[in-house]
Amino acid sequence: QVQLVESGGGLVQTGGSLRLVCAAPGRALSNYAMGWFRQAPGKERELVAGINWSGDNTYYPSSMKGGRFTISSDSAKNMIYLQMNNLQPEDTAVYYCAASEAGLLQKIDYWGQGTRVTVTS
Repeated sequence: QVQLVESGGGLVQTGGSLRLVCAAPGRALSNYAMGWFRQAPGKERELVAGINWSGDNTYYPSSMKGGRFTISSDSAKNMIYLQMNNLQPEDTAVYYCAASEAGLLQKIDYWGQGTRVTVTS
């Protein structure tokens, strides 16, 4: 069983920044694909960014390309990060960390509990 624990969410004004952190306590997720997803009120959960555990391969869906969000990892600390800059009200959502044993972001095996991000105008 893999435990994922997110932190770093909160309330921020438009244009502000937050860094989300996902910890996998006591577990090295080698060969896993990791991702950040988000779910806004009344909308489906969507992929924000993905990364392999070593951090040398990242993926952003076309809807997220634009340079505002950056995913990174620190395998020595068993942590994944999501740096979010120039936040907009439409980024308001619950953000989830996720892990795939098969290395496929379409097939998630483990989810964190989520961390809420609220962007005020």
